[in-house]
Amino acid sequence: MKVTGYDRASAFVLAAVLATGVSVLMLVAIWSAQHNWRTDDAVPLELVVTSGGEEDGSETETLDLKTPFEETPDPSLAEVRDDKTEIEPMLESVVDLADRATDMARQQSDTDAVNAGNPGSKSGTGGAALGIGPGDGGLPREQRWFVRFSEGGTTYQYAKELDSFGIELGALLPGGKLAYVSNLSADRPTVRHSESGAGEDRLYFTWQGGGRRTADIELFRKVGIDVGTAPVFHFYPKPTEERLARLESEYANRQTRDIRRTYFAVEPRGAKFEFVVTRQAYFR
Repeated sequence: MKVTGYDRASAFVLAAVLATGVSVLMLVAIWSAQHNWRTDDAVPLELVVTSGGEEDGSETETLDLKTPFEETPDPSLAEVRDDKTEIEPMLESVVDLADRATDMARQQSDTDAVNAGNPGSKSGTGGAALGIGPGDGGLPREQRWFVRFSEGGTTYQYAKELDSFGIELGALLPGGKLAYVSNLSADRPTVRHSESGAGEDRLYFTWQGGGRRTADIELFRKVGIDVGTAPVFHFYPKPTEERLARLESEYANRQTRDIRRTYFAVEPRGAKFEFVVTRQAYFR
């Protein structure tokens, strides 16, 4: 027997593999010795207390007010805000808007605005108060009702929805005039004009979102009125308002003063349309 060329080749390959393995182990050992091993420390949590309280609020909580003045038991205001939701003051203010804008630059350049009232301050608990206004609490209908019309239909279908509830569109045009449009699904809707909003006591809504305001603009254009960016109103007749009030009361049998928000939606019922309550939010 003697050593063949195959034996020599096999021995060389085996020696090369062993040498490669030893080299890899040595390199790993060198890298491990020079590597800076460290562990990630847990980031400490910081609890931040913000103003406000629970969503439902509490009868004894008030807002956490920040003021540079000392607490004053009898502060007075130079300007008193009237929160009554009436259309006549709103229309008058819009009519005067142009005159105020033209005088604003001159007034600011001549004199600086001075607040004649006594600044006051008040500390609070930081929670959300329960309801607003005097009396037993609660919100008026125009502040707690939200109505959503169907988004996918045509302008004609939307006009039929408005007509089924007797809703009349209104727009405050330049110059302070009100344009009313009713019978919206007809070929020739009924148009009337008013010099002001005096005597207008119907419940009305304005758009807070959605894309149906564009449909209102198209309905005005149908009668030749371009409202542009003018405020657009939905005036509800008394029977429709009472229908919404009844649906709100029957939804969860809750007292009106306990209801924070009521959300209505319009649903087709055969050839007609009906309001339905989709959800409610409460103070308590």
